[in-house]
Amino acid sequence: MKVLLSIKPEFVKKIFSEEKKYEYRKTIFKKKVDTVIIYSTMPEGKIVGEFSIETILHDNPESIWEKTNVFSGITHSFFKEYFESKENAYAIKIGDIERYNKPIDPKNFDFPFTAPQSFFYVDDDYRPIAQKVDFLEPTLF
Repeated sequence: MKVLLSIKPEFVKKIFSEEKKYEYRKTIFKKKVDTVIIYSTMPEGKIVGEFSIETILHDNPESIWEKTNVFSGITHSFFKEYFESKENAYAIKIGDIERYNKPIDPKNFDFPFTAPQSFFYVDDDYRPIAQKVDFLEPTLF
């Protein structure tokens, strides 16, 4: 299964340069996910690539920082502020990375696209799974 993550352009750049090998989240997927589709937030506003998930670490924020800080791509102060007053932290270890030759502009989709606050599950056409409902004709009684 795939998820689309909203990631700030400054961090997208660090993912592609492999300076950032962990993507941090306050909440994590309930379903088994193997691929992350990268939506680079504004001002870019495009789907720019994807990466496989090597593993997902879960612990308290300080333990996660100790395990991942060398390849965090962020400062400790930014990390602490992001996880302020949180008991749980998740670190998605980035596996193989693919940068799309031509970023995908979601404005060109044939369905309404709203960037997720955090993430949403998507199909191969980047359509949110929640929007993929097969409607049945109502039964007349």
